[in-house]
Amino acid sequence: MRALFYVGERQWTGCSRAFVAAARGLAARGHQVIVVSPGGTTVARRADALGIDSIAADPDASAAGDAWGLRRILQERFVEVVFVHSDREQLIVSSAMRLAERGAVIRRVPSFQTPTLLRGGRFALRMATTGLLFTTEEDLKSLDSSPDLSALPLSPALAPLGVDVAEYDALRPAVRTSIGVPAASLLIVCSYEPQARLRLATVMRTVALLRPRHPDLHLAVLGPGSLDEDLRMHAAALGVSSAVTFLGQRADDLAVLRAADVGWVVAGGDDGAFAFLDLMAMRIPVLAERDVMPKHYVADGITGVLLSPGAPSHTAAAVAAFLVHADRRAAMGNAARTRVQRDFPESEMVDGFERALTTASDRSRWAAR
Repeated sequence: MRALFYVGERQWTGCSRAFVAAARGLAARGHQVIVVSPGGTTVARRADALGIDSIAADPDASAAGDAWGLRRILQERFVEVVFVHSDREQLIVSSAMRLAERGAVIRRVPSFQTPTLLRGGRFALRMATTGLLFTTEEDLKSLDSSPDLSALPLSPALAPLGVDVAEYDALRPAVRTSIGVPAASLLIVCSYEPQARLRLATVMRTVALLRPRHPDLHLAVLGPGSLDEDLRMHAAALGVSSAVTFLGQRADDLAVLRAADVGWVVAGGDDGAFAFLDLMAMRIPVLAERDVMPKHYVADGITGVLLSPGAPSHTAAAVAAFLVHADRRAAMGNAARTRVQRDFPESEMVDGFERALTTASDRSRWAAR
């Protein structure tokens, strides 16, 4: 079968990572797969590095220009199914399919997000046969509150995020001094994205409370938006500027995570989901606020610790008890690796994408042009 993964965003995100991993997995199973993304981006470079057939889109093209360019690719490559994430991507792809007179669209809903279609997405439904792809059973149940989406031509499908733990074995940790972290520190690496600002504030207040008894404690904040000057000012106001390093979004993000003694995940969506999986696959115990996504990935007290939302003093007490027992942290890390290998393998994610591809490739389901 012939599939195309359309990535309109320029930044490397959890969403684009899921598509590149799925594209590689499907290609390894004999499917004809193409990744289309703006030329010169991290997505294009990583797809090329993995040997995935990729085509560079014009990063400055309008939506109409993208649709015309994609129409040619659909016709020349006989593409049957295209995977997208956003309203804009869905509108571009559906327009191209209308022009090319072929194909179906699968819109993947990022992890633990409610499926929503804005005006562009709803208009796109009129132009191409469409289905939804979810990450968890909990996400799939959200369709119960959206009867218009549950009635799409293609039945909703499920493709849980997963990773191949063997790929982490050869990964070397970043040299701490090269990222501004003291070599002998007790390092917490926090996975961040801009919508997690309030949760990061709790992390920094916790560090401020713990530093008097744990002077070797250091926090590194990793992810998009983590170089925001407001975050530096907040750290300064708490008196922990010397104990916090803001790293931004980095190409060597996995090496930075590998250097951690503890991971603390505040990011949401696919970014947060992959952060949990990456840390656990590396045998790094995880801290996170008790919420729906963390409870899905972390076995509380076994592979990490889920913290009850509330006063920073309560959070600090729970984290302090966690930090003083190195043997317990090591045992949690080993259990985390086992949990990812057993419950979140990359092969199951590829299985889900393959099932969705098989269903959507049934031409009898495609809307008449």
